[in-house]
Amino acid sequence: MSTDPKMMAQMVGGAGFIAALDQSGGSTPKALRAYGLEEDAWNSEDEMFTLIHDMRSRIVTAPSFDGQKVLGAILFEKTMNGEAGGKPVPHLLWERGVVPFLKVDKGLEDETNGVQMMKPMPTLVEMCEDAVSKGIFGTKMRSVIHEANEDGIAANVDQQFMFARQIIGHGLVPIVEPEVNLKSESRAECDALVLKHIHRNLDALPDGERVMLKLSLPVEDDLYAPLVAHPRVIRVVALSGGYEREEANAKLARNRGMIASFSRALLQDLRADMDDEEFDAALGAAIDDIYAASVCNG
Repeated sequence: MSTDPKMMAQMVGGAGFIAALDQSGGSTPKALRAYGLEEDAWNSEDEMFTLIHDMRSRIVTAPSFDGQKVLGAILFEKTMNGEAGGKPVPHLLWERGVVPFLKVDKGLEDETNGVQMMKPMPTLVEMCEDAVSKGIFGTKMRSVIHEANEDGIAANVDQQFMFARQIIGHGLVPIVEPEVNLKSESRAECDALVLKHIHRNLDALPDGERVMLKLSLPVEDDLYAPLVAHPRVIRVVALSGGYEREEANAKLARNRGMIASFSRALLQDLRADMDDEEFDAALGAAIDDIYAASVCNG
């Protein structure tokens, strides 16, 4: 695995969390509404993506957003290819001490066997090559688990690791994210099956190949401690999954060794009509809270 040693050291041992700024086409309108912009604020998809890029640019250039507490940031492809503060976003982030990641999945298939697999990624090779050329450290890809169907969960996790090995081959660190739906009526059983099948795939990785894991906060505290300790895992991060920040932080703090990779819980208090001082104060308060929950359980 050929990666930037300084970035790797930060991801292995740094104190802080990863900001998820990778809302894609389907989730962008919801993110903009939460930011105070209704759908009449744009007339086309291009205008919508311009507005979400402006929001992300405001976040990554804010004084409070730096590597002191934010270890990394996950970017949507358009954000990776854009600029903030007059600089390419990945370069700006690393100048500020924040390790850049790229979302590479193309969305979800319809539910089968209680899970949603990832859609095919026919341009994954090109995306990885482009990401490496732009200074990206790693990738993230998401699938979803709705029911405790062992065949479905095994296939879901296996697909994640199949793509992860391709990504590792390009010198990038993959974040594997088989999300368990927090509304699932069999969440605890789903969590246990995710643990089982991730462990099986980790044990099958060749020497020298490592991944990061992004997992839903489990019903049973510390369930994923064996994954935190696994030699082929760089870091285990948690998604907020729809929890408000206070609840997400409280649950995170009870899971030793896990750090946050929050989106909604990070951005929930930010509004488009804030002036720069108000915006940075709200962002800084969120960063402080999420940082505290991420480091208190190490």
